[in-house]
Amino acid sequence: MAEFTVNPNRHDPYKGFKFRVRWDGQYVPGICSVSGLVWNAQVVSYREGGATNTFVEGPGGISFEPLVLTRGRTHDPAFEDWAALVWSATAAGGAEVKLNEMRKDISIVLLNEAGQPVMSFIVRRAWPSRYQPLGALDANLATVALESLTLQHEGFERDPSVGEPQQP
Repeated sequence: MAEFTVNPNRHDPYKGFKFRVRWDGQYVPGICSVSGLVWNAQVVSYREGGATNTFVEGPGGISFEPLVLTRGRTHDPAFEDWAALVWSATAAGGAEVKLNEMRKDISIVLLNEAGQPVMSFIVRRAWPSRYQPLGALDANLATVALESLTLQHEGFERDPSVGEPQQP
């Protein structure tokens, strides 16, 4: 079976530098880095009744690593506004917690060289656990000012509605 069913002559994988991140129905501008989607299964070891010197291993609980979004510092308040929902909830002792706004499903959309969506992942019930409004500043480096948002989440899945498009 061909790696690319719609475009069977394509042999190279999609490049990792064309992507978009969306939440609340809008694409978030300026994101230059997404840490990656990772899950880990806990390994559970046990012995079967008749086997006294061998162990059997099987999968236990699943955990998901935090997702870190990084972008050049802009005037767009998307990171800051979302982080403020958690900050205000903990600062006010939970009096003004807006749980329906604090957790969001986000989409990470991979694009081909023509800018067409080729694959999308939905990250479920994400919430900010760390916000860095301004990264380290160093006048000796030729870098831009960065902000980052670390998201905890309850898992991810590939979005089946986004498939391989016919290349132009």
